[in-house]
Amino acid sequence: MNSNKEPNIFEGLPLQLEHLKGELYDELNSLLFFWSTKALDLENGGVIGMIDHYGNPHKEASKGSVLHSRLLWTFSAAYRITECKNYKTLADAVFDYIVRYFWDDVNGGLFWEVDFKGNPINKRKQAYAQGFGIYAFTEYYRATECTESLNYAIKLFNILEEKFKDQKFSGYLEALQHDWSSIDDMRLSEKDQNAPKSMNTHLHILEPYTNLYRVWKDERLKCSMMQLLEIFQHKIMDNTTGHFHLFFDMNWKVQSHGISFGHDIEGSWLLHEAALVLQEAKLIEAVKQTSLKLVNTTMKNGLDEDGSVFNGFEHGRYDTDKHWWPQAEALVGFMDAYQMEPDKKYLQAVFKIWHFIKNNMIDRENGEWFWRVDKNGKPNPEDVKLGFWKCPYHNSRALLELIERIEKITN
Repeated sequence: MNSNKEPNIFEGLPLQLEHLKGELYDELNSLLFFWSTKALDLENGGVIGMIDHYGNPHKEASKGSVLHSRLLWTFSAAYRITECKNYKTLADAVFDYIVRYFWDDVNGGLFWEVDFKGNPINKRKQAYAQGFGIYAFTEYYRATECTESLNYAIKLFNILEEKFKDQKFSGYLEALQHDWSSIDDMRLSEKDQNAPKSMNTHLHILEPYTNLYRVWKDERLKCSMMQLLEIFQHKIMDNTTGHFHLFFDMNWKVQSHGISFGHDIEGSWLLHEAALVLQEAKLIEAVKQTSLKLVNTTMKNGLDEDGSVFNGFEHGRYDTDKHWWPQAEALVGFMDAYQMEPDKKYLQAVFKIWHFIKNNMIDRENGEWFWRVDKNGKPNPEDVKLGFWKCPYHNSRALLELIERIEKITN
């Protein structure tokens, strides 16, 4: 026996990973069953605007383009990976609704909000919403080869480049009026700062651009992705603290002091994914270092003792609530870090946060995951299960990503 042989880092792990994969499959099926059976509005089309904490539908709630785009992505990805025809039927229905009710036939682009019957009630154009439209239309194309959907994705890419892109200082504006004129209040939501540029919107432009580049190797798209990665590396990333800055003025002067641990860990793997899709060796290595710094800083500053992710940190205080989406993104972020640098601490973080999710986030009675739980693990009954911002995109994507990544590791 060669005593100098490197120890097998997977020793004792394959069975654990296979067991984890089985649990992830079970939860994926549970999530998709919830959204397949409860989300669609069978009377008015599209997706129901709200389902409350207890699973009760509120059929007259307004409907958001981001929610519909995220549902289209989810059902499309589920169909592409599982080949279950039911998911294609659901994706078809959501695609048709988006094109019919959210698409602006006069000016192009996606409206922000319609009422429960599909009448536009907020026609503003958020760059964030156009980005999620690209993400969804591209995934639907990947799943079904529907060229109409790819064409819509390309139209939205052109809109972001021609209407929202800041040609002077780089990056993308947050919002415009329906006719592309300027708008005073650019906020994505009431809790956000009214700034012309944000980390969140840029992350969710890079994300769909990456998905689009998988199927459409356009040179202008590639250049925009390279520029976005440059922005993240040198303007959004705070290399001193290892966190993302959140809000900026037009010239990228930082306008905020808070930390979003969920966005840090989500960004870690989305940046890495973008670099891998571009297949630029030097860029991959540079982004890898940024991604690992984001992961390591989250592990150091953003985790509770039970392995869960705090929501944020601002004014010297932690927001100790545990929201569903940072827990989901941390699963992928830690697993991606392990694939970049096979240190068992990253896998241990995956197992620990999955343990927290199983015991705290999953609603065993009414289905899906709670929006958030407090530091004692208690959910807030005022939070919704489905709404403008509550959707299966984060958690279903995390489950799909981990299943595929575990298969790569164990094989």
